Amino acid sequence: MPSRRQIREAAVQFLYGADLEGGTDPSASRDAFWEFVTESERRNLQLATFRAVHHLAQGHAGRLAEFVTRQAVAGTLLTAWPEAGRLQNDVPRLVELESRWSSAFATLERLPKEGDDASVEQNFSRALAGFFAIDRELSAVRLRFLEGLEDFPSLRGPLEAFAATLRRMQRVSDRLRTVEDPESFPEQEDLARLRETMAEIRALRRRADELVDAVFAHQEAIDGALAAVVVNYAPGRIDPVDRAILRLATHEILQAATPPKVAINEAIELAKRFGTTDSQRFVNGVLDRVAKLQRGDSN
Repeated sequence: MPSRRQIREAAVQFLYGADLEGGTDPSASRDAFWEFVTESERRNLQLATFRAVHHLAQGHAGRLAEFVTRQAVAGTLLTAWPEAGRLQNDVPRLVELESRWSSAFATLERLPKEGDDASVEQNFSRALAGFFAIDRELSAVRLRFLEGLEDFPSLRGPLEAFAATLRRMQRVSDRLRTVEDPESFPEQEDLARLRETMAEIRALRRRADELVDAVFAHQEAIDGALAAVVVNYAPGRIDPVDRAILRLATHEILQAATPPKVAINEAIELAKRFGTTDSQRFVNGVLDRVAKLQRGDSN
């Protein structure tokens, strides 16, 4: 599960973004914001998914060569069975989809695997989505062919070699479904890390959203407390990053009952990470006065 530090860092980034949008909750842009905040986690998830796909694809070249040889025989046999026109039509469709599957997998293999550029995650996300979409369609056509073959007992023997190849390739597609949606297959222990990463990303958003929503809900009281300890306080006069940190920490001190020392120390860490060279001292001084105000200490 995400750490308190991760949650608070995400919340500060969102509050900072809200100020850039005019000081209100930019709900319409939350999805885009969370894509940015979880970029690193999602990149790791995409790469882990690719590694699982790559493992399952081992031996594909041999299976594909067998498929190509046997589909030619199958196509020839089916031309003598006009009543099996649906099966006959499925063969070239399978050939087309297998070619697209191979091309999509080759694209995944060529994509950069390292780097902090957002395009790494975005490219992998699009490429994986495209690959899985092709595999789902290919799987549907395979299963349709195999089920349709049951209606023609006289063809089962002659087409058994081709059908056996399809069943072998289908087993890979069945396994790919578990990689695409590991949370639907909790019994697959080897996919536990993928499930955990997905759960962590969702939990980070949920808990940071809760924190952000609480700050927005109490913003008037928060700014009132800050105005009481900052001379000539006006939100626009404070650096947006410092303002986001102060609002978050003030909420934690006043509404969330976080021990002031904890809230202040964590705010200083946020100022080190996101603020200027003067942020740490400024944030520390303001929050120390907020904590005294909260205790009723006027000194």
